[in-house]
Amino acid sequence: MTASIAEVVGRGRGGREVADRARSRDVDRPRIEASLWYLGTAPGKPVSDVFRPPGGAVPDTAADDRRTVSIRDARLMASSLSVDAQGFELWDAPSAVEDFLDEHQLSRLYDMETADLALLATGGRRAVVFDRLVRRREPGRALSSLGARRGGGLAGPAGRVHVDYSEASGARRHGLVLPGRDPAGRFCIVNVWRSIGPAPVLDTPLAVCDARTVEPVDLVARELRYPDRTGEIYLVRHASRHAWCYFSEMRRHEALVFKQYDSERSGVARFVAHAAFDLPGAPVDAPPRQSIEARVLVTFE
Repeated sequence: MTASIAEVVGRGRGGREVADRARSRDVDRPRIEASLWYLGTAPGKPVSDVFRPPGGAVPDTAADDRRTVSIRDARLMASSLSVDAQGFELWDAPSAVEDFLDEHQLSRLYDMETADLALLATGGRRAVVFDRLVRRREPGRALSSLGARRGGGLAGPAGRVHVDYSEASGARRHGLVLPGRDPAGRFCIVNVWRSIGPAPVLDTPLAVCDARTVEPVDLVARELRYPDRTGEIYLVRHASRHAWCYFSEMRRHEALVFKQYDSERSGVARFVAHAAFDLPGAPVDAPPRQSIEARVLVTFE
């Protein structure tokens, strides 16, 4: 879904309340081993038709590379994280929204809350929520995809390791969100991710990769073809240096803020690779993960 745009102008970085409540179980088991779906072989630039076109064209030209990686429970280090260093932060950010499937509540309340949070996390001056998406896990649906909507239903978890924007598509986004405004100053795009289910997230939580451990050579531009437009994201090739994290049992009052693009080319995190994954040992009857993610453009001048 595409959100009605909410714009908030701030006065710089405010007080931070970090969700830093480690549980005894997390202390005992700070790391887990789980599978992530990286980019494998691809003939040329990977291309995907988000909706299968007439004639049955191949919807995806990139193969998967399934890897077992170590994923750290970042609750133990939450107070030391930064969107400009590692590329992500966990916030205690309760929402006044009661029904996250109610477009009226999202437009009236959630967009403004999210823009405010993006300003606090980044220290920006202006924030615009330009897109959001609700996801729900479907039983039996393969996790090795980007979770595109099926028919008129909700999107599923995105299990392929990816970044929402590439160098090119991130740079273009300023003009699409703020047409006619000068893009000369620094801007960034952050994703604000929150569980909207009734229970803590045990089914397909979200993993994020420390941006300092990802090199440009790991990022491969992938063309996404929609019926009315073409976009571009990054898929990611595996490297043993990648440092993965997740936040155990996320609840509705918590929000994960992570960087998707930054026009500043040095000194800050620019791209955070991320993916949903199957949590080892999760109860078989764990409620299917439900989440909402919002994309926010933040300017600094």
